[in-house]
Amino acid sequence: MQKSVRYNEGHALYLSVVARKEGSKRGFLSKKTTENSRWTEKYFALHQNVLFYFENDQSARPSGIYLLEGCTCERAPAPKVSGISKEPLEKQQHYFLVIFGHDGQKPLELRTEEESDCNEWVECIQQASYSDIIIEREILMQKYIHLVQIMETEKIAANQLRTQLEDQDTEIERLKAEIVVLNKTKERMRPNQNNQEEEDPDIKKIKKVQSFMRGWLCRRKWKIIVQDYICSPHAESMRKRNQIVFNMVEAETEYVHQLSILVNCFLRPLRMAASSKKPPISHDDVSSIFLNSETIMFLHEIFHQGLKARIANWPTLVLADLFDILLPMLNIYQEFVRNHQYSLQVLANCKQNRDFDKLLKQYESNAACEGRMLETFLTYPMFQIPRYIITLHELLAHTPHEHVERKSLEFAKSKLEELSKMMHDEVSDTENIRKNLAIERMIVEGCDILLDTSQTFVRQGELLSLYWTFMLAVG
Repeated sequence: MQKSVRYNEGHALYLSVVARKEGSKRGFLSKKTTENSRWTEKYFALHQNVLFYFENDQSARPSGIYLLEGCTCERAPAPKVSGISKEPLEKQQHYFLVIFGHDGQKPLELRTEEESDCNEWVECIQQASYSDIIIEREILMQKYIHLVQIMETEKIAANQLRTQLEDQDTEIERLKAEIVVLNKTKERMRPNQNNQEEEDPDIKKIKKVQSFMRGWLCRRKWKIIVQDYICSPHAESMRKRNQIVFNMVEAETEYVHQLSILVNCFLRPLRMAASSKKPPISHDDVSSIFLNSETIMFLHEIFHQGLKARIANWPTLVLADLFDILLPMLNIYQEFVRNHQYSLQVLANCKQNRDFDKLLKQYESNAACEGRMLETFLTYPMFQIPRYIITLHELLAHTPHEHVERKSLEFAKSKLEELSKMMHDEVSDTENIRKNLAIERMIVEGCDILLDTSQTFVRQGELLSLYWTFMLAVG
């Protein structure tokens, strides 16, 4: 008869106590029995690579032990419930298996009610391998040996540096001794020099005169150098360049102020009026009139702050990086310029509403507007890109070719010119289409040829007895 396997029961009981108190994973799980395939709830505790299970969380002795070395753990699909099953219906369960690494051993089937709890158990059991710990220990030991070698190398280098410092300290002491000897020798020689000076007072006067003349000649030389530079073309060019920069900052300050008036005195009050019970204007009309003017204001406020920061570092003025930041965002002007004529038309149509016209005159009477109308403020962004081009052209005229910012400023100017040309072409095409459509609407029976976008508007006016005529050049 084969004898049962003996094991150290006392140590196993000790490990079960440690697992129940300090185990890496503890909790209730349902275990499928091998006898009648029924599910029973047990309290499980995992310690290193040993899995204990108890009747409940208060049991002192474990009901069973599973050695997990060489085992795998994986999620399992829920079994199909038969119609004649006598078990009561329960809420959804999550199953997983512990598969042992040899034939003849049935896998341990477990389940839990929470999916997160199931995933945690699977992860902990997969990591409960002594061989993994051995591999990790070997890796750590290699790292430790590598660090010890580094420490030994550092100690040797530190000893060498300490030796060098000691040698340098010795050399410093020797040099100090030499300086002391030289000072004593100089002290002994000084009385003889004093006697010579007392004996030759004329030489002393000559030395004073020579020192005065050297100082005067040096000051005169520097004065001539400074005056020559002040009168030089380079200095004059730098003065003009600085003045252009100061004027650009002042113009930017004024432009930001105008945009602030446009947004704070017109756009935001009209948005509030459009949200009232009896709105004098719709939100769509407000958006069509102002479009992205608020975004333009925020953009130029940032650019203006950057300019003021550069002026604070005067006389060092670096502007190219500011234009590098500004250029990619100036495309918002395309939409504003393209919509400008239409926004003025929408504004003119809205003014036919007496309530809106009265409200707009009230806004325009604000002291900040200085008597200017809304159309004036809507026109300011139209001229900003050309103003930048003119400013950069003047700035480049007074920037030397070897200047560090020359290439960056030329690149910024070329990009602004491309953007300006693109905006001009879009405005021309848009206005041409709008005028053709307006003429087409005036014809009673319509004119299909005017709906062709290749038609170009030339002139509109009165001819003989007709009320109006038009000329079109076929594109």
